[in-house]
Amino acid sequence: MKDKEFAGARFEDLKVFLDRKVEEYNQPAFIPDDPVSIPHLFTKKQDIEISGFWAAVLAWGKRKTIIRKCRELFALMDNAPHDFMLHHQENDLKPFLEFKHRTFNATDTLYFIEFLSWFYKNHQSLEEGFSAYISEGDEHVGPALEGFHRLFFSLPDAPSRTQKHIATPARKAACKRLVMFLRWMVRNDRQGVDFGIWNTIKPAQLICPCDVHVDRVARKLGLIQRKQTDWLTALELTRNLKMFDPEDPVKYDFALFGLGVEEKF
Repeated sequence: MKDKEFAGARFEDLKVFLDRKVEEYNQPAFIPDDPVSIPHLFTKKQDIEISGFWAAVLAWGKRKTIIRKCRELFALMDNAPHDFMLHHQENDLKPFLEFKHRTFNATDTLYFIEFLSWFYKNHQSLEEGFSAYISEGDEHVGPALEGFHRLFFSLPDAPSRTQKHIATPARKAACKRLVMFLRWMVRNDRQGVDFGIWNTIKPAQLICPCDVHVDRVARKLGLIQRKQTDWLTALELTRNLKMFDPEDPVKYDFALFGLGVEEKF
């Protein structure tokens, strides 16, 4: 559809249009070409969490490259990331000195391993790293993201350079990669794309990822007015999406992303 078709569109028209696009793109056929394909390689809950978290963090650039680099990374763990975090030896870390994706380098990789190893030796699920900082009454996952950021960098030798890879609303970041990861873990609509393996955070508390494609389409549809793209923009977009579905607003990420990437809307 052309922009002008939505210039005076009624609420009902836009909802019908977006609902149709959600149904079109929230399908297993969406998986192979998207970074969400990485956690779909695994069946163990902890493997899904670790691979999903890392794939989301590395999700910038061309999707084919992201997927290839993630496969390369987990191959270094014998495709058993949870077991690797619990049982690896110092010598097992040497191959990771060569791993790099854009600005994510060996220093970042080794600290991610250090944190995840420490975490899983003390916790059963990565969900606890987020759910400890959010309550049922919180409007959105902002407190969980801020708390997780503090936790992630709480180890004594946390490198300052790695902080750019774990965003936080405290710095006004849109946190698009982390909220995408939370969408994967929390939403459970039985469509086969998102996993729905976490229960503490509710779908209504999720925030829509504001990547470049979603941002562009949402602005064309009048769902974003804020000029810059930051945490407040993500909140604005999600509030507007809640008008269409207050219990599961982030399902419209499928529609906005699909329109942007597949249809060049």
